[in-house]
Amino acid sequence: MKDVNLLISNGVDVNKSLELFGDMELYNTTLKDFLDGVDEKMAKIQAFKEVGDMANYAILVHSLKSDARYLGFTVLGEIAFQHEMDSKANNIYAVSDNYNKLVQEASRIINLVKNYLGEKVENITTIEHVQQSLPKEHALLVIDDSDIIRNFIEKIFNNSFEVIMAGDGLKAIEIIEKSPSGRIIGALLDLNMPNVDGFAVLEYFKMHEMFSKIPVSIITGESSKEVIDRAFKYNIVDMLTKPFNERDVKRIVEKTINSNLI
Repeated sequence: MKDVNLLISNGVDVNKSLELFGDMELYNTTLKDFLDGVDEKMAKIQAFKEVGDMANYAILVHSLKSDARYLGFTVLGEIAFQHEMDSKANNIYAVSDNYNKLVQEASRIINLVKNYLGEKVENITTIEHVQQSLPKEHALLVIDDSDIIRNFIEKIFNNSFEVIMAGDGLKAIEIIEKSPSGRIIGALLDLNMPNVDGFAVLEYFKMHEMFSKIPVSIITGESSKEVIDRAFKYNIVDMLTKPFNERDVKRIVEKTINSNLI
């Protein structure tokens, strides 16, 4: 027999849900329906996040929010609501920054409901796509004066390898000069920065023959042909223009790192 106290002791507001469903039989049936569809929903939420499709992301987290509120998953409902608001504002960085929180609570609820219904419980720690990790002695250098961009990229790769961040070209050069050979396996470089800009860093790489040691790709808000042509006069791997999404960043980092590991 199902023990409703398991749900209540884990923060599920069953009594409020029963105001809608009327009795435990219908409530339990609805919990089963929730389980049947939630994995596919979470997979689609992840896919829309990765490509930056905030319109469809907002639709799905709204649905998740509604499910959570109907079933008494108060915390999940609150988190999903915040994601709905952020995605409707097209704030992809806030969505990415808080995504793990959404996934972790959804995973907790999924396991809790499975346990309550007597189904096999798996150790779900994340629904995120698992990236192949590089050794921790390897690092990606992100050179950008925007805290938002640097933190966004760090969140994407914080489970894969170390992300070293520099707010301008001068700090980046200092980091490079102090880092052991082979530790930094790739760099993402903004062009428009205060103090020492991206082109000065590219010139430093050229003078010190660094491109073969640390491959560089450009991340920039510049879109003029003149600026782009100037950047490609250096031995860079690729260029990514802002705004970009998570999948774009993963692609260019993989391409940049692989050019160094071949």
